Amino acid sequence: MAAFARRSHIEVEVARFEDWQPAGRQFDAVIGGTAWHWVDPVVGAAKAAQALRPGGRLAPFHHVPQLPAEVIDALAQALQRVAPDSPFNPGLLRGSAVDAYQPLFAKIADGIRRTGSFSEPEQWRFTWERTYSREEWLDQLPTFGGLTQLPADKMEEVLDSAGAALDKLGDHATMPYTSVVITSTRSPTA
Repeated sequence: MAAFARRSHIEVEVARFEDWQPAGRQFDAVIGGTAWHWVDPVVGAAKAAQALRPGGRLAPFHHVPQLPAEVIDALAQALQRVAPDSPFNPGLLRGSAVDAYQPLFAKIADGIRRTGSFSEPEQWRFTWERTYSREEWLDQLPTFGGLTQLPADKMEEVLDSAGAALDKLGDHATMPYTSVVITSTRSPTA
């Protein structure tokens, strides 16, 4: 992503967010796009407070797909075969996927609160959908956090299983999403 941004003439600094130094700069917003789960929630929020001007906004967000039941079942069965100890449990997505993600969102909000530097966190939601071809969805699937660490042979089996489920749905699948933002503003006295 850094190389892409640089090709677009965007200034880039590469570092773990917790280690990055704002060097006295203050910003209007700190936004974490589908990545805040990799950031220590308290240390990250404290770093954001350090980088934000008073009234500046912290806004980590995640996109939560509501997968078709057929795909969820195929993923759950494949993961049970290839990685029975995996912490990723697609079966939790059978109900409301947004509800399944609430522990993550609560952890982010708690990290923001614990700094004492922000207003009470709010949860904003935006719904949308995207239609994927079979190939597009199978290209997207390995980026899911619970699947990124699978060895290639096991990933192939998961993709084969998901692909077979998608084939039953036709030549494409429409995935409803909810983008969830956990947001707060930096207190003037922080």
